[in-house]
Amino acid sequence: MSLFTLFTKFSFSRLPQLPTHKPKFSYSTKQQQQHDLWSKPETADFVAAAKTIPSIPKSKGLPEVRRANVGKSTLLNAVIGRKSLLSTSKKAGHTRALNFYRVGPEPGKLLLVDAPGYGARGRPEWGDLFDHYLKARQQLKRVYILFNAKHGLNSYDTQMLSHLSQSLITSRGTQPFTLQAIITKVDTVPVDKLESALEQMRKGIWAAAPLCLPPIVTSAEMSPPFGLDAVRRNIAEACAL
Repeated sequence: MSLFTLFTKFSFSRLPQLPTHKPKFSYSTKQQQQHDLWSKPETADFVAAAKTIPSIPKSKGLPEVRRANVGKSTLLNAVIGRKSLLSTSKKAGHTRALNFYRVGPEPGKLLLVDAPGYGARGRPEWGDLFDHYLKARQQLKRVYILFNAKHGLNSYDTQMLSHLSQSLITSRGTQPFTLQAIITKVDTVPVDKLESALEQMRKGIWAAAPLCLPPIVTSAEMSPPFGLDAVRRNIAEACAL
């Protein structure tokens, strides 16, 4: 399982001779564990929704990762392998609670937490809920922040990156969780402008949050979808699975 599955067109004056037999491939133990984590999408399930701090469900000890902002639900559905486990909408502000989803058969392997977005349509109470979860949830392993490739970074994005950066290192010098950027919807950017657009976004992310991990580039709408294996592997590694 690689970080990216990238298909590129090549021109050959002469095609190489292909072997007549199929080479044997075997997973390493770690690769097999990561493959098994996502191999039964039908077992993933909704666990709880928290709109207030007291309603956040008690942890059962499972590692947790959470997502915020553009294309969250679409990407999460694609990563899990389900079409409609998470409700999607074309309108911003559709997610209005911390929604917890179990991955794997009961009792589960990890929890994915879909968070409300931020920005012009965000609400103060969502920010309070978000900040409390970041500070209090010891099982939180990684926060994923998503950016639309077509729109690039805006002032709200850089503010959120800076805000999250302040939580990455405690006063004791420890790091309670890590931060991972994901660039979504790369299929919406013209091919001749994609490289420069991605480079500009990488620079903006690094400037606002130097400790943020290099962005994973994805598109859930391409056929086949692009970058999903990289996200799955990233989540598994974040949770030490």
